Amino acid sequence: MADLIKLDPNSIVPKYLQIIDAIVHNISSGNIKIGDKIPSINTLSKETYLSRDTVERAYSVLKKHKVVVSVHGKGTYVAETGLITKPKILFLVNKLSPYKIKVYNSFLEKLYASSTVDLHSYHCDETLFLELMAKYKSSYDYFVIMPHFRTKNLLHVSTTEKVTKVINKIPRKNLILLDNSDHNIDGDFNEVYQDYKNDIIFALNEGAESIAKYNKLTIVYPKTSFYPYPKSILDGFKQFCAQNNFKFDIIEEVTSQTSIEIKNLFITLEDDDLVKVVNKIKSSNYKLGKDIGVISYNDSPLKQLLGITVISTNFSSMGKEAARMILEKEKGKIQIPITFINRESL
Repeated sequence: MADLIKLDPNSIVPKYLQIIDAIVHNISSGNIKIGDKIPSINTLSKETYLSRDTVERAYSVLKKHKVVVSVHGKGTYVAETGLITKPKILFLVNKLSPYKIKVYNSFLEKLYASSTVDLHSYHCDETLFLELMAKYKSSYDYFVIMPHFRTKNLLHVSTTEKVTKVINKIPRKNLILLDNSDHNIDGDFNEVYQDYKNDIIFALNEGAESIAKYNKLTIVYPKTSFYPYPKSILDGFKQFCAQNNFKFDIIEEVTSQTSIEIKNLFITLEDDDLVKVVNKIKSSNYKLGKDIGVISYNDSPLKQLLGITVISTNFSSMGKEAARMILEKEKGKIQIPITFINRESL
């Protein structure tokens, strides 16, 4: 039976979730029947070259949701379960960034294999998105979509006329929009989003006391990009500076010509620009967090280690809330709050 549990070493889906999905899929297809004994944790660990903890985590989830049961001294068996008929979900992300994958993985984990979820990235490209929808529009029960597109000039746009027309054909009970609410899609559909403009205003106000020691705020905002950023981030930044009488500057990237002036605070969206700013500070006589400040978008273990102040959305919560709406058949629009984490770089 271990031969039926095939894992993809190149998949971005965590291995324990692949084990869960493989077992449930084989039950659904009839390859594994109710009452069949499944491999022990030790056996499957050896067969798949995975750690015992990974297999045990998968089995724990399956037991929790009564897909399998353990009989003391005998082994683990497939139980009668309501998970055999599973709705199909198409999960469309605009890019395969670590943060978007975090949303996807938390979505999968919350669903605990009660659904079949297929992930596709349309890379902010209208044509690719339309092709995917044309191909799969009749194949799925739910459509989870992150609406971020780019124009021919590489500018950000939430939707296009053609995209809006296609999305409007999806029954509202089968549609969940994620991440970006700045669009023209109307109707009573589910939505889990971040508010880019008001989020940066709120976050900077949270750090206002520390920010006040700087004379000028500089945001590094790539105006054009293959994966462009919402302009509402820039709108919120400008509004904060105007409300608080801060001098500000907007640059598209950090280059060798970018000057580092004392009492300047940099806000970076791209990690590459964060690295360049920090390196410039280190090569100068200025001190990070004292002479020059840095705030970065989206937290990571490395930023925690380096003491970088961040503005960050809870991407795991975004995925879990979307999954919960499907599981509990809940209707509504949920805003994921922004978090301002003040560290040594400010």
